[in-house]
Amino acid sequence: MERRDFLTKTLAGATGVALGFPTIVPSSVFGKNAPSNKINIGQIGCGRIARDHDLPGTWQHEIARIMAVSDVDSNRMADGKKLIEGYYTKKTGSSTYVDVQMYGDYRDMLLNKDIDAVIISTPDHWHSQPAIEAALAGKDVYLQKPTSLTIAEGRTLSNIIQQKGTILQVGTQQRSSPQFRLAAELVRNGRIGKLHTVRVGLPGDPSGPDAPTMPVPKNLNFDAWLGSTPEIPYTEIAVHPQKGYGRPGWLRMEQFGAGMITGWGQHHFDSAAWGMDTELTGPIRVEAVAEFPRAGLWNVHGDFMVKAEYANGITMYTSGGYPNGIRYEGTDGWIFVSRGNYVASSSDPVSQENSKKALDASDPRILKSEIGEKEIHLYKSDEQHGNWLECIQSRKQPISPVEIGHRACSVCLISHIAMKLPRALEWDPVAERFKNDTEANAMLSRPQRKPYGTEHIKMK
Repeated sequence: MERRDFLTKTLAGATGVALGFPTIVPSSVFGKNAPSNKINIGQIGCGRIARDHDLPGTWQHEIARIMAVSDVDSNRMADGKKLIEGYYTKKTGSSTYVDVQMYGDYRDMLLNKDIDAVIISTPDHWHSQPAIEAALAGKDVYLQKPTSLTIAEGRTLSNIIQQKGTILQVGTQQRSSPQFRLAAELVRNGRIGKLHTVRVGLPGDPSGPDAPTMPVPKNLNFDAWLGSTPEIPYTEIAVHPQKGYGRPGWLRMEQFGAGMITGWGQHHFDSAAWGMDTELTGPIRVEAVAEFPRAGLWNVHGDFMVKAEYANGITMYTSGGYPNGIRYEGTDGWIFVSRGNYVASSSDPVSQENSKKALDASDPRILKSEIGEKEIHLYKSDEQHGNWLECIQSRKQPISPVEIGHRACSVCLISHIAMKLPRALEWDPVAERFKNDTEANAMLSRPQRKPYGTEHIKMK
């Protein structure tokens, strides 16, 4: 019997009967735009940011139904299943609303035709590859930032997403916070005169202790967790806690990312670009100084300063010496914007900034200025995950699409390269290469350990 016939007869026979499960069918049956349809979602990565941010951000919307989880740590995967089923049981009053499927390999999840979309909440070195593979499998994607580990894989990601028509939302949720949109609109509409300088406050990370080699926990597929990065001995503070969901150690290891310059940098560079009108380009010159640990396992940058110059005459400075947030400076005043008391996770690293004003200006009247009907109005979203879900239905571009995400991430990555080299670097944002600098260009990609990595994906 054909699946459609089976469903039709089953539902017809159930008329007037109180069922113990929801009438939910995959979008493959009626099409993604069917008004009665729920969006079936798989969660890839069940750690801290998934539990604290991405799952609650998604399941609050009625259109979403989270039906599967995947993680290379079987304990975390089981916890994810329990968390999701517990939420739906409490919400619906039915313990049989959903039986969350578990996949030790996300690629098996992508073969499930009932799944319409995936949320990728994995460590930074596992962002681009599953996003590309999800797009190739016909799934829409919510992707945690940073979008890529290197410029090269970020460009591959953006190209594939655009070619496939995938709705990909980058998790730069500051775009859905009203103060960041208002600040950018006020700047773009000339309320502080001609913008000339932007100062971004972004902390560094502390150095860490030496750590002994440890046996790999039986619940962890460590080889898969390492992915495309080099094989190294296991130690817990290089990965994630085996008990609890505190801030993981991989965030402070260059093997898996670049530290806060990418960890929070993509948030702030993305928001800054909104006000600078540079969302689809990048700086033309960048130079930096930074302190790096001389010993210990954790080796990402500490205190730093980056100077980036743009073709439109704006200079952006980024440092931990500034208040966490973005300060736009123009010929007629300034505007400062930050998250205020918002936190994405219980272990956000700058909780001391909660008391800072979310929005401030050199003159309070600037903030009360209304944006006229014929002035620039930027994309409005009330919530990042909700906007993604709406765009899955409408097939319109989300507020944080892949190319804008790639460009913001690129600023992070070339800033990190500048931290490593004792000279100013000339950047070509069209070719996405440094001018006349072989050493710097060699850092635009990394060797990828087979069989993992974007270079080894079988393109369909």
